[in-house]
Amino acid sequence: MPSKVNQVPAAALKLFVDNRRDGSRLLSSMLAITFVGLVRIDTTWGQLVFLFGGLVSAWFWICYRKLTH
Repeated sequence: MPSKVNQVPAAALKLFVDNRRDGSRLLSSMLAITFVGLVRIDTTWGQLVFLFGGLVSAWFWICYRKLTH
């Protein structure tokens, strides 16, 4: 029986690019935004940026790993 842990719904992948070059650009941009939130973690907006950026970065990483080209 296949594991469903790393499966991403096909409709959700439509929200992500379909090539590795653009996917890596999105991921690195989101990591940079997350780092800005980490630098300002002592403020409320820094915590929100860090949390949002971290979640989106994790989502982009999962989608990026699914790309084949």
